[in-house]
Amino acid sequence: MPQLDTSTWFTVIVSTILTLFIVFQLKISKHSLQTSLELKSTLPLKTNAPWDKKWTKIYLPLSLPLP
Repeated sequence: MPQLDTSTWFTVIVSTILTLFIVFQLKISKHSLQTSLELKSTLPLKTNAPWDKKWTKIYLPLSLPLP
């Protein structure tokens, strides 16, 4: 039964890790980070609409009293 030749495994593993490192560095370098780190408001802006001041009730046909 022949022996398994493992003499090239170190070269293959090191070159694979180096290639993956270079590929990830190239992918990451294409992204730009936000330059200013100021906090953004999470509160929604209140808009004044004319229908906000009125109270209206909508009747569904099924909720009307029976005649």
